[in-house]
Amino acid sequence: MESHIVKILSVTPVTHDVKRFKVAKPHGYTFVPGQATEVAVNKPGWQHHKRPFTFTSLNEWDHLEFTIKIYPERTGVTDQLGQCLPGDELVLHDVWGAIHYKGPGVFLAGGAGVTPFIAIFRQLQQDGLLAGNTLICSNKTLADIILKDEFEKMLGDRFINTLTQEENPAYDHHKIDEAYLKEKITDFNQHFYICGPDPMVAALKELLTRLAGNEALVTIEL
Repeated sequence: MESHIVKILSVTPVTHDVKRFKVAKPHGYTFVPGQATEVAVNKPGWQHHKRPFTFTSLNEWDHLEFTIKIYPERTGVTDQLGQCLPGDELVLHDVWGAIHYKGPGVFLAGGAGVTPFIAIFRQLQQDGLLAGNTLICSNKTLADIILKDEFEKMLGDRFINTLTQEENPAYDHHKIDEAYLKEKITDFNQHFYICGPDPMVAALKELLTRLAGNEALVTIEL
């Protein structure tokens, strides 16, 4: 397996527990929006602890970007990443397929599950192809919404948010279930892209396959 040691160029907060990592890009390193790589922290004892993270940059940028939720309580890779500073190093591995864009549709994300969609939407915006796409995100609270301002600017009222643990008059307060989907979606004969916690992905895949009547229209992160 090919690996690359790259320097962290900057670390900036996105939300209270999500950070944006800008890192150097190896020569000739390419990917498709939605793809990911395994990342390790290049510190003693951590070089072989790999975790998958999606690129949130675009392929033509001169650097790579990852938008990562930090879990300090798990004392694992994201905790180590949360302690990293510019100048520290990461180990990147091969690029692998995650969610690939197949055409206009509805993207459904649970929490940090929105990260594979960031580069996809940025690419669609650059290419003038945002029309016909909707993003529905489920988060615990308003403070957990990732890149809220950017998605609102891109999608307007096609960026729909529901908060499961906070009531706010400006947002829905509902689990993404069959009733909620039927309220928000009028046409199920379109593509659906799902990413989030495993139980959510499994439940929505089964539900949307039934509502769409075509399993090929439902794409999940593999």
